[in-house]
Amino acid sequence: MPDVVVRKFVVQVEEIFHEGGPVRAEPIKRGTVLAVVENPYAGRYVEDITPFMEDLKPLGLEMATRLLEALGGDASDIESYGKGSIVGGGGELEHGALWHNPGGYAMRELLGGAKAIVPSSKKVGGPGVRIDIPVTHVNASYVRSHFDAIEVGINDAPRNNELVFVLAMTTGSRVHARVGGLDAKDIKGEDGLR
Repeated sequence: MPDVVVRKFVVQVEEIFHEGGPVRAEPIKRGTVLAVVENPYAGRYVEDITPFMEDLKPLGLEMATRLLEALGGDASDIESYGKGSIVGGGGELEHGALWHNPGGYAMRELLGGAKAIVPSSKKVGGPGVRIDIPVTHVNASYVRSHFDAIEVGINDAPRNNELVFVLAMTTGSRVHARVGGLDAKDIKGEDGLR
């Protein structure tokens, strides 16, 4: 199995008090953690790439822990999450899909068994490319107030032989959410949807 070689981490947190409407006493926090990792499959086609998913599990847990700490450290404060990956030009989109399992399950485990599927996006691009990471409520994907996306990127990544893996979490809904739908307080928690 290939080694997971990390070039760098980037952690960023936004605190949003308003978007032109009433000012909140406590801001909504939206955070992301990005890891720039060497792509062991860059430049060649490898049929069985799934063993690398197992290798990425400790990285997923480390990234989720870093992000939770940056957002205050209390798992019960996290209301939505998402993940994504950017593949450098020497790789293929399927290399980014390797992040589905390690990234999603790391956050779900750290947050105490969150029920909703972790939404995801991926793309191939070069240094400085940006990607929108979709986020939804951690326990019910149909909670409309938490449908959102966080745009991220790194000025010098991914290089041709690199992958950028991303995790995102928020402490609340969109700051002025008011378009109806299932309310977070009405979640039944049976299926990860409602």
